[in-house]
Amino acid sequence: MSSQALAGALADDRRRAVFAAIALGEADLPAVAARTGLSARDAATAVRRLVDVGVVADDNVGLRIDGEWLRELARAGGPPMAAPAANPRETILRTFLRDGVLTRLPAQRGRRRVLLEHITERSFEPGVRYPERAVDDALRAWCDGSGADHVTLRRYLVDDLLLARDHGVYWRP
Repeated sequence: MSSQALAGALADDRRRAVFAAIALGEADLPAVAARTGLSARDAATAVRRLVDVGVVADDNVGLRIDGEWLRELARAGGPPMAAPAANPRETILRTFLRDGVLTRLPAQRGRRRVLLEHITERSFEPGVRYPERAVDDALRAWCDGSGADHVTLRRYLVDDLLLARDHGVYWRP
């Protein structure tokens, strides 16, 4: 990470507003969105960018400014020692899942596939046959309170061959 990347991350008005809200003590996404007046989606995008840059940490405590990282960057005049690259699968899951619930479905097919595989592995046992109602119930739990729709999710699982279907009965091949 360079100071140029940090400057680039804070050059956007929305990201600066989100940074300020977190610096003032807002520790979760709804509070940041409320404080900044941004939509939840815009606030989440800004938070994700700030986390990716490294200036904001998202840990068990919640969102916080990574002051130590900023001090290291200032002392070194450049980035601190490079952190190991995050597992891309975990990054995708962290981006689109919050507390075991979908925040939204990814538009990119590759990211959506990673998310669908995760949902399939956690919801359905290989070889077990499920009636449509049981599949819908399992998928509703992933969509509870999000913009995602369990019927669309079921369609994606079938289209990506993660679930097979025959006369209203589904199974994981």
